[in-house]
Amino acid sequence: MATAGKVIKCKAAVAWEAGKPLSIEEVEVAPPQAMEVRLKILFTALCHTDVYFWEAKGQTPVFPRILGHEAGGIVESVGEGVTELSPGDHVLPVFTGECKDCRHCQSEESNLCDLLRINTDRGAMIADGQTRFTARGQPVYHFLGTSTFSEYTVVHVGCVAKISPAAPLDKVCVLSCGISTGFGATVNVAKPPKGCTVAIFGLGAVGLAAMEGARISGASRIIGVDLNPAKYEQAKKFGCTDFVNPKDYDKPVQEVIVEMTNGGVDRSVECTGNAAAMISAFECVHDGWGVAVLVGVAGKEAVFKTHPINFLNERTLKGTFFGNYKPRTDLPGVVDMYMNKELELEKFITHSVPFSEINKAFDLMLSGESIRCIIRMQD
Repeated sequence: MATAGKVIKCKAAVAWEAGKPLSIEEVEVAPPQAMEVRLKILFTALCHTDVYFWEAKGQTPVFPRILGHEAGGIVESVGEGVTELSPGDHVLPVFTGECKDCRHCQSEESNLCDLLRINTDRGAMIADGQTRFTARGQPVYHFLGTSTFSEYTVVHVGCVAKISPAAPLDKVCVLSCGISTGFGATVNVAKPPKGCTVAIFGLGAVGLAAMEGARISGASRIIGVDLNPAKYEQAKKFGCTDFVNPKDYDKPVQEVIVEMTNGGVDRSVECTGNAAAMISAFECVHDGWGVAVLVGVAGKEAVFKTHPINFLNERTLKGTFFGNYKPRTDLPGVVDMYMNKELELEKFITHSVPFSEINKAFDLMLSGESIRCIIRMQD
């Protein structure tokens, strides 16, 4: 590439301060350093995590910043020491990584890489503690090591999954965060047996992906739990057979579900980040074999309280991060599932906007209208 080794000037959507509309700016993107890759982003989606850190309520505010972490693109150039990626490769950048060397990466049971694990406060590259972005003559910080709201971005090689060039990037880009997180939580962690009953708490994109995992696993009954009754119609496309709104009852929702299912569901997956919902998800599973999986990220002050008898009665509580997928090793296979028509992605994608209208994607998510909005970088 003629641009290799040079600074690239391109457009990026910069968040200058919390809660203010993003501003499309000309930014300078430095070349990749050792073990880094510079990517041309073609499609990026808006995830609730972007909104959360853009609002910066209760978060460490890191501004100016280029948000975005759910995307698909092409390798433009590679830094020193990068051997498994070449310019032109189709890739998904991922907010967590896989160095392949640490104890976690060497373990078949973990995907929590010591080197590249998610760090929401870090605004620079780990190689030198510097940012690769400049706008208006000042440094602009990175987000989750990806910063995909830019036509070009620099990412650590361990956070880049190489995928089939035949896969449409405007669809599979959603697999780099939310959809894989929910889907993997069900199929890799809850592992529902065919014919079982499953409850899904929270019917946003991650919850619907968890529901899709239950549907594909052959669950006979899938109970969606959400405070918004409008979510039921949408959830039916993902296999939802029953809908429970906790606000409709004057007793804890776990008691409602236990009564509905003659003793509790076989599996539950919690995708809200609300501690009360987490407790309900655990307490609604059947004794003897019930498994509850927590996906949502709770606030700093949250506490999980339940009676120890729930464990003695042989219920299991599990946690998961990114659906227990190792980004570089496992994501190409999830993309192949889509290509083989084993996994549907189109129904998650409800909207699409050109990059110039990126703030509209925020409006759609804040109003609850969209599951996923794809932002087209090249329009």
